[in-house]
Amino acid sequence: MRKVRLLLNPRSGIGQSFRGLRGAVDRYFENPDTDVAYQFTQSKEDGIAKAQRAVDEGVDTLLVVGGDGTVSTIGRVLIHTDIQLGVIPAGSGNGFARHFGLDLNPAKAVAQLAEGQSREIDVGVVNDVPFFVTCSMAWDAAIVRTFEKFPFRGILPYVFAGVQEFFDYERQNMRVIFDDGETRDLVEPVILTIANLTQFGGGAVIAPHAKHNDGQLEFICALQRDFPLVLANLARLFDGSIHRIPHVYTRSSKGLRVEREHAGPLQLDGELMEMDANVNVSVLPKALRVLVPHTAAEQA
Repeated sequence: MRKVRLLLNPRSGIGQSFRGLRGAVDRYFENPDTDVAYQFTQSKEDGIAKAQRAVDEGVDTLLVVGGDGTVSTIGRVLIHTDIQLGVIPAGSGNGFARHFGLDLNPAKAVAQLAEGQSREIDVGVVNDVPFFVTCSMAWDAAIVRTFEKFPFRGILPYVFAGVQEFFDYERQNMRVIFDDGETRDLVEPVILTIANLTQFGGGAVIAPHAKHNDGQLEFICALQRDFPLVLANLARLFDGSIHRIPHVYTRSSKGLRVEREHAGPLQLDGELMEMDANVNVSVLPKALRVLVPHTAAEQA
């Protein structure tokens, strides 16, 4: 008997239309050979505990309703297990869902997942904390914090967020040491993102060349001195050509170390976390099983 379990935060926007979501899950997943169960998470800690219970009880598929932060929190429990994670997007950015071509309509996403295939994807790790989408540690981290507050998406709120955070962001110099020995001394970087998937979320494509199963992470960097040029070309963030902006440095790497002048917050999958001054970033190849639409599975 196949076991499918859905985790939902009742305080999320979709919690108010649970009946419609349940109807879609029942329609596409319920059959004589599948046991479908529903659970509500009351807090971050409760969600983690229930994800661990799903592992202990031998659940085959865990459907998580939420944005990148929720997906990351729950998904960390599933790393190196046989459970496949299915994402039903209900966040503001939905970078994970957008990367894999999931419909942002929850019912349509359920239909895609029901007909999808299981794939193994890489997981990034920052100082022992896993992430699935992106990690940022400069002005780009602060932008995400403000951008997530806007009720609409696109380049305009990104510009507003960027201008607001430009004055508040605490600048510092950083040194980056890649796994192959290359070292770069960065004078007040404004963009310093390590990406496992292509998206920031909200349609912003920070790492257009990122592959979810190549065992590598994408490094994207731009310095304070080049900020006017970056801002003038911010539209490229939404057409997948940010790497074509002059003075934006990109490269692939299996791991790297960032040495900062002082500790501070990092953005991991849309959430800010305090981190030590020295940050070690690595990749766990094909460490998480996910359920993806056929189109994404064919590209893997």
